[in-house]
Amino acid sequence: MSVKIAPSILASDFANLQKEIEMLNASETDYIHVDIMDGVFVPNISFGLPVTEAVNRHAKKPLDVHLMIVNPDQYLEAFKNAGAAIISVHYEACTHLHRTLQAIKQLGCKAGVALNPHTSVELLKDVINDIDLVCIMSVNPGFGGQKFIDNTYAKVKRLKEIIFEHGATTEIEIDGGVNKDNAPMLRAAGADVLVAGSFVFNSSDPIQTIKALKSIE
Repeated sequence: MSVKIAPSILASDFANLQKEIEMLNASETDYIHVDIMDGVFVPNISFGLPVTEAVNRHAKKPLDVHLMIVNPDQYLEAFKNAGAAIISVHYEACTHLHRTLQAIKQLGCKAGVALNPHTSVELLKDVINDIDLVCIMSVNPGFGGQKFIDNTYAKVKRLKEIIFEHGATTEIEIDGGVNKDNAPMLRAAGADVLVAGSFVFNSSDPIQTIKALKSIE
Protein backbone atom coordinates (compact mmCIF):
# COMPACT_ATOMS: atom_id res chain seq x y z
CA MET A 1 0.00 0.00 0.00
CA SER A 2 1.16 3.54 -0.68
CA VAL A 3 2.15 5.84 2.14
CA LYS A 4 -0.63 7.93 3.68
CA ILE A 5 -0.25 11.69 3.93
CA ALA A 6 -1.75 13.72 6.79
CA PRO A 7 -1.13 17.46 6.37
CA SER A 8 -1.13 19.30 9.70
CA ILE A 9 -3.40 22.34 9.63
CA LEU A 10 -1.29 23.86 12.41
CA ALA A 11 0.79 25.23 9.51
CA SER A 12 -2.20 26.42 7.47
CA ASP A 13 -3.47 29.98 6.99
CA PHE A 14 -5.96 30.31 9.84
CA ALA A 15 -7.52 33.40 8.26
CA ASN A 16 -8.45 31.27 5.24
CA LEU A 17 -9.04 27.94 6.95
CA GLN A 18 -12.06 26.92 4.86
CA LYS A 19 -10.06 27.52 1.67
CA GLU A 20 -7.17 25.45 3.06
CA ILE A 21 -9.50 22.55 3.92
CA GLU A 22 -11.06 22.67 0.47
CA MET A 23 -7.55 22.50 -1.02
CA LEU A 24 -6.83 19.38 1.06
CA ASN A 25 -10.15 17.88 -0.07
CA ALA A 26 -9.04 18.31 -3.69
CA SER A 27 -5.63 16.74 -3.03
CA GLU A 28 -4.41 13.18 -2.42
CA THR A 29 -4.48 13.82 1.34
CA ASP A 30 -5.53 10.74 3.35
CA TYR A 31 -6.08 12.34 6.77
CA ILE A 32 -6.30 15.93 7.99
CA HIS A 33 -4.03 16.17 11.04
CA VAL A 34 -5.44 18.39 13.80
CA ASP A 35 -3.00 19.34 16.58
CA ILE A 36 -4.70 20.18 19.88
CA MET A 37 -2.42 21.94 22.42
CA ASP A 38 -3.34 23.14 25.89
CA GLY A 39 -0.30 25.18 26.96
CA VAL A 40 0.23 22.72 29.83
CA PHE A 41 1.35 19.41 28.32
CA VAL A 42 3.18 21.39 25.63
CA PRO A 43 4.42 25.01 25.82
CA ASN A 44 1.98 26.31 23.26
CA ILE A 45 -1.76 26.77 22.70
CA SER A 46 -3.20 25.96 19.28
CA PHE A 47 -6.96 25.47 18.99
CA GLY A 48 -9.68 23.29 20.46
CA LEU A 49 -13.18 21.98 19.92
CA PRO A 50 -14.80 24.92 18.05
CA VAL A 51 -12.08 24.97 15.37
CA THR A 52 -12.16 21.17 15.06
CA GLU A 53 -15.93 21.34 14.54
CA ALA A 54 -15.48 24.09 11.93
CA VAL A 55 -12.86 22.06 10.06
CA ASN A 56 -15.11 19.00 10.14
CA ARG A 57 -17.98 20.92 8.53
CA HIS A 58 -15.88 21.39 5.40
CA ALA A 59 -13.58 18.36 5.48
CA LYS A 60 -14.14 15.42 3.14
CA LYS A 61 -11.13 13.58 4.59
CA PRO A 62 -11.01 11.86 8.01
CA LEU A 63 -9.81 14.03 10.90
CA ASP A 64 -6.68 12.69 12.62
CA VAL A 65 -6.88 14.46 16.00
CA HIS A 66 -3.64 14.59 18.02
CA LEU A 67 -4.30 15.52 21.66
CA MET A 68 -1.22 17.17 23.16
CA ILE A 69 -3.06 17.83 26.40
CA VAL A 70 -3.20 16.71 30.02
CA ASN A 71 -6.20 14.63 31.13
CA PRO A 72 -7.18 13.62 27.57
CA ASP A 73 -9.83 11.21 28.90
CA GLN A 74 -12.02 14.18 29.81
CA TYR A 75 -12.27 15.26 26.18
CA LEU A 76 -12.46 12.04 24.17
CA GLU A 77 -16.21 12.12 23.63
CA ALA A 78 -16.18 15.84 22.87
CA PHE A 79 -13.60 15.39 20.10
CA LYS A 80 -15.47 12.41 18.72
CA ASN A 81 -18.56 14.63 18.53
CA ALA A 82 -16.47 17.38 16.93
CA GLY A 83 -15.62 15.04 14.06
CA ALA A 84 -12.52 13.04 14.99
CA ALA A 85 -12.07 9.75 13.12
CA ILE A 86 -8.74 9.03 14.84
CA ILE A 87 -7.90 10.21 18.35
CA SER A 88 -4.28 10.00 19.46
CA VAL A 89 -3.32 10.55 23.09
CA HIS A 90 0.18 10.89 24.47
CA TYR A 91 1.66 7.94 26.34
CA GLU A 92 3.18 10.48 28.74
CA ALA A 93 -0.23 11.96 29.58
CA CYS A 94 -2.09 8.71 30.29
CA THR A 95 -1.94 6.99 33.67
CA HIS A 96 -4.22 4.16 32.48
CA LEU A 97 -3.38 3.89 28.79
CA HIS A 98 -5.20 0.61 28.13
CA ARG A 99 -8.41 2.04 29.58
CA THR A 100 -8.04 5.17 27.48
CA LEU A 101 -7.56 3.15 24.29
CA GLN A 102 -10.69 1.13 25.03
CA ALA A 103 -12.65 4.31 25.66
CA ILE A 104 -11.60 5.74 22.29
CA LYS A 105 -12.64 2.55 20.50
CA GLN A 106 -15.97 2.44 22.29
CA LEU A 107 -16.67 5.87 20.81
CA GLY A 108 -16.18 4.39 17.34
CA CYS A 109 -12.86 6.10 16.64
CA LYS A 110 -9.48 4.61 15.80
CA ALA A 111 -7.17 4.73 18.82
CA GLY A 112 -3.72 6.27 18.54
CA VAL A 113 -0.80 6.70 20.92
CA ALA A 114 1.79 9.45 20.46
CA LEU A 115 5.34 9.15 21.79
CA ASN A 116 7.65 12.05 22.61
CA PRO A 117 11.23 11.80 21.30
CA HIS A 118 12.57 10.53 24.65
CA THR A 119 9.92 7.81 25.08
CA SER A 120 10.89 4.27 24.08
CA VAL A 121 8.71 2.25 21.72
CA GLU A 122 9.38 -0.76 23.99
CA LEU A 123 6.80 0.68 26.41
CA LEU A 124 4.01 -0.14 23.94
CA LYS A 125 4.63 -3.90 23.77
CA ASP A 126 1.83 -4.83 26.18
CA VAL A 127 -0.81 -2.77 24.38
CA ILE A 128 0.35 -2.83 20.75
CA ASN A 129 -2.60 -5.01 19.68
CA ASP A 130 -4.97 -2.39 21.12
CA ILE A 131 -3.41 0.49 19.16
CA ASP A 132 -4.53 1.40 15.64
CA LEU A 133 -1.84 4.02 15.10
CA VAL A 134 1.39 5.02 16.85
CA CYS A 135 2.40 8.63 16.26
CA ILE A 136 6.17 8.93 16.69
CA MET A 137 7.14 12.52 17.38
CA SER A 138 10.20 13.34 15.30
CA VAL A 139 10.43 16.77 16.94
CA ASN A 140 9.58 17.91 20.45
CA PRO A 141 5.82 18.59 20.47
CA GLY A 142 4.47 22.09 20.76
CA PHE A 143 5.66 24.06 17.75
CA GLY A 144 5.74 23.57 14.00
CA GLY A 145 8.79 24.01 11.80
CA GLN A 146 11.33 22.23 14.03
CA LYS A 147 14.37 20.25 12.89
CA PHE A 148 13.83 16.53 12.39
CA ILE A 149 15.41 14.25 15.04
CA ASP A 150 17.53 11.57 13.33
CA ASN A 151 17.00 8.90 16.01
CA THR A 152 13.47 8.62 14.65
CA TYR A 153 14.58 6.13 11.98
CA ALA A 154 15.78 3.63 14.59
CA LYS A 155 12.56 4.04 16.59
CA VAL A 156 10.45 3.34 13.51
CA LYS A 157 12.44 0.21 12.64
CA ARG A 158 12.17 -1.15 16.19
CA LEU A 159 8.46 -0.36 16.41
CA LYS A 160 7.88 -2.16 13.11
CA GLU A 161 9.61 -5.22 14.59
CA ILE A 162 7.37 -5.08 17.69
CA ILE A 163 4.26 -4.82 15.53
CA PHE A 164 5.39 -7.82 13.47
CA GLU A 165 6.36 -9.87 16.55
CA HIS A 166 2.89 -9.39 18.05
CA GLY A 167 0.94 -9.90 14.82
CA ALA A 168 -0.54 -6.43 15.15
CA THR A 169 -1.97 -4.25 12.38
CA THR A 170 -0.88 -0.96 13.93
CA GLU A 171 0.10 1.86 11.56
CA ILE A 172 3.18 3.99 12.23
CA GLU A 173 2.76 7.74 11.82
CA ILE A 174 5.62 10.27 11.83
CA ASP A 175 4.96 13.80 13.05
CA GLY A 176 7.48 16.62 12.80
CA GLY A 177 9.96 17.93 10.27
CA VAL A 178 8.85 15.60 7.47
CA ASN A 179 10.03 16.68 4.00
CA LYS A 180 10.99 15.25 0.60
CA ASP A 181 14.50 14.42 1.83
CA ASN A 182 13.65 12.30 4.87
CA ALA A 183 10.31 10.90 3.69
CA PRO A 184 11.87 8.09 1.56
CA MET A 185 14.04 6.98 4.49
CA LEU A 186 11.07 7.06 6.87
CA ARG A 187 9.08 4.97 4.42
CA ALA A 188 11.97 2.50 4.10
CA ALA A 189 12.16 2.24 7.90
CA GLY A 190 8.49 1.27 8.05
CA ALA A 191 6.42 4.45 8.30
CA ASP A 192 2.83 4.17 7.06
CA VAL A 193 1.58 7.75 7.61
CA LEU A 194 3.52 11.00 7.20
CA VAL A 195 2.35 14.18 8.89
CA ALA A 196 3.57 17.22 6.98
CA GLY A 197 2.80 20.78 8.02
CA SER A 198 5.17 23.53 6.98
CA PHE A 199 6.51 21.48 4.07
CA VAL A 200 3.03 21.33 2.54
CA PHE A 201 1.48 24.66 3.43
CA ASN A 202 4.60 26.76 2.80
CA SER A 203 5.17 25.23 -0.64
CA SER A 204 4.24 27.09 -3.82
CA ASP A 205 1.92 24.24 -4.87
CA PRO A 206 0.61 22.29 -1.85
CA ILE A 207 -1.47 19.88 -3.94
CA GLN A 208 1.59 18.92 -6.00
CA THR A 209 3.70 18.65 -2.84
CA ILE A 210 1.18 16.23 -1.33
CA LYS A 211 1.16 14.25 -4.58
CA ALA A 212 4.96 14.02 -4.53
CA LEU A 213 4.97 12.76 -0.92
CA LYS A 214 2.20 10.31 -1.73
CA SER A 215 4.22 8.82 -4.60
CA ILE A 216 7.14 7.83 -2.36
CA GLU A 217 7.65 4.07 -2.42
